Amino acid sequence: MDLKKLLETHLIQIARERDPYLATAGHFFVQEYIRASFSQWGSVEIHTFKVNNKLHENLILNLPSDFKTGKSYLSPILIAAHYDGVPGSPGADDNASGVAVLLELARIFATEPTKYPIRLVAFDMEEAGLLGSQEYVNQLLKDKQKLRLMLSLEMLGYCSSNPGTQEYPVPILKKFYPNTGDFIALIGNLKTFPDLMRLRNSFRKSGTKSELLPVPNNGKIVPAVRRSDHAPFWDAGYKAMMVTDTSFLRNPHYHKSSDRIETLDLDFLTVVCQGLEKGIRGLGGRSNK
Repeated sequence: MDLKKLLETHLIQIARERDPYLATAGHFFVQEYIRASFSQWGSVEIHTFKVNNKLHENLILNLPSDFKTGKSYLSPILIAAHYDGVPGSPGADDNASGVAVLLELARIFATEPTKYPIRLVAFDMEEAGLLGSQEYVNQLLKDKQKLRLMLSLEMLGYCSSNPGTQEYPVPILKKFYPNTGDFIALIGNLKTFPDLMRLRNSFRKSGTKSELLPVPNNGKIVPAVRRSDHAPFWDAGYKAMMVTDTSFLRNPHYHKSSDRIETLDLDFLTVVCQGLEKGIRGLGGRSNK
């Protein structure tokens, strides 16, 4: 199958105005598209939560591990992307790109399972303050569920080969990281450091530039690294990381009407998806919360 074409097909369906209050038709369309895509590979669970007396849905697909290599006691790897958007923007990078990769990883891991069970989650209400992921984390804690690792896919498709296109939330980081926005970033809490290394190496082996950033104190000293659905998992003590093209630190179309498919680099998005697959398959160990 042509992975690039499959990702583009998802983007065409998802990249539309989908603010849950001001673009309800688009929001519902994307929600149903994700539900239909997930349902090809298994039973879709719905985690409902209420915000201002309005019901919202996180969509969940659980995939079993490879019965030959997996063990029944292994905790799942949770892979997530938010599907809501901001008013006035089709959100091709933010975050149709993340959802497109999420849907393709569902297909890939359903067809060829991994050692670990995989849980794919499409979160709502991220743009309103990480509300969907926070409600889901509350449920995990209530049920005392463990995770092998949580990965938040947050804007994956914008790439630039021009020098000076990459900014950083802390000036000193410019001394240690590239000034060209042509890499994928892996940002994790300190307990994810071995996994950050494994994933970065997997990306690099597949020919994709990748940089890692382990952050102390759940990123509270650098608030910019907390602006996605991994942050509630950090605060709850889970191993979690954000996979990102660095969002507004690179993409000039962030939260604008110009955040459209034609501004994305679909070749870059494709190799990011391929790198994630290889990296997730290569994760070892049993560590969890």
